[in-house]
Amino acid sequence: MSDDGLDKKNTRLAVRLVLFAAMMFGFGYALVPLYNVLCDLVGQNAKVETVAKQETAFQPEQNREVTMEFLTSLNRSVPMAFKVETPSLKVHPGQYYSVGFYAKNLSERRLKVRAVATYSPGQVKDYVTKVICFCELEQIFEPNEEKNMTVRLVVDPKLPERYKTITLSYTFFEITENSEN
Repeated sequence: MSDDGLDKKNTRLAVRLVLFAAMMFGFGYALVPLYNVLCDLVGQNAKVETVAKQETAFQPEQNREVTMEFLTSLNRSVPMAFKVETPSLKVHPGQYYSVGFYAKNLSERRLKVRAVATYSPGQVKDYVTKVICFCELEQIFEPNEEKNMTVRLVVDPKLPERYKTITLSYTFFEITENSEN
């Protein structure tokens, strides 16, 4: 094989590899929007708005109960303790409830964290309104500091009858390095 033929093959291979790398980069870049679209389509792991809303008067449905489950978790190795005081609560749509959470910085350094909330099933996010939530703001924890935090919420009476259980999950993420740069 001549050097000219080998050069053409090498050039074609190099072009293919560059195109393949560009396509992989594009695919990686598109994963987050694709994930969000997929979650919206199937209604799972929907992200919660972090904006509190004004308390609205509803007519509570005393003859209907929905189970609210509350889960807490920490992202990776966030050096904290984090738990909910009431893991499960029977609620009447239209009636406001307050749920307590406890968090403690277990480290000897100042932490800046933010809680991200998700609903399951995702379709219920439009029927649950939070008027007070610790997830709306970044939280500063001094070394070994403990905090009691509150979420005040209501389930809209328009929630379809098929939903008997709603899970609200909070995960704390450390943002200390991001906020101090």
